[in-house]
Amino acid sequence: MESLHGKAAVITGGASGMGRAFADRFAKAGMRIVVADIEQGALDAAVEELRGSGAEAIGVRTDVSSEDDMRSLAQRALDEFGQVNVVCLNAGVSGGNGPIETLSAADWQWTLGVNVWGIIHGIAAFLPHLKEHGDGHVVISASIAGLTSFPGAAPYNTSKHAAIAIAETMFSELRDAGSTVGVTCLCPGIVNTRIIESERNRPEELRRPHIPADPTPQQIETHKAVLEIFGQAKPPHEVADLVYDAVLEKRFCVFTDEVYTPSIIERLDSIRDRVDPPARGSLIEVYFR
Repeated sequence: MESLHGKAAVITGGASGMGRAFADRFAKAGMRIVVADIEQGALDAAVEELRGSGAEAIGVRTDVSSEDDMRSLAQRALDEFGQVNVVCLNAGVSGGNGPIETLSAADWQWTLGVNVWGIIHGIAAFLPHLKEHGDGHVVISASIAGLTSFPGAAPYNTSKHAAIAIAETMFSELRDAGSTVGVTCLCPGIVNTRIIESERNRPEELRRPHIPADPTPQQIETHKAVLEIFGQAKPPHEVADLVYDAVLEKRFCVFTDEVYTPSIIERLDSIRDRVDPPARGSLIEVYFR
């Protein structure tokens, strides 16, 4: 794409974090914006701010894990703007943390429902339209957790490995078919968002059935350290700039930093050499190496 001016972008998880920054960046480029999010209050505020800055924008409350919601989102976008050009399948949660044997079915269902089925439903709802007119691009928000696996986050790791596999498969299929639709796979490290507060949006029916014990002093200190790291991490607007450039350049892979590159290379080396996966700490511990 040489220019995005006058075209339309749909962004899931668009009311906060990276998605909100995507909306701002694409609006700055003259795009018309459809913000999709499950948080109605944040959604209303985002649309009001975008319109206040002069952008043409609408908001659609969307549960990305619902096929019906995603198809309704696509129809609303088409009804409003006639054509969609950029689709950012960005909504994600980080739920279901802890040793793998302690996780409930609900932990897996919630995380995979948002992080994987949200992408699947988004592709089904939008890709035929993009292929039909040809002037389109899909951005999938994955993670460096999809290129390695950190202990204590099995559902999240699994979902992000799946996100990368989906993005790579779609890229290959479109390329082999001679399609002009582009695909970008965003693999961020730690970005200053509220993803660590994902529990605020967990559906009641998928909450853990047991009441967790009071956190230990060590857990409290770890949580404080995590909050401090996220507070000092790369700001979402810098990630949005990277994504904007990738869409214009039709670039597939986007990283936000090189902090986790050694861990990714170690994993790839272990696969090549057919040896045990390398020992590694948590995502936070690796950050401090």
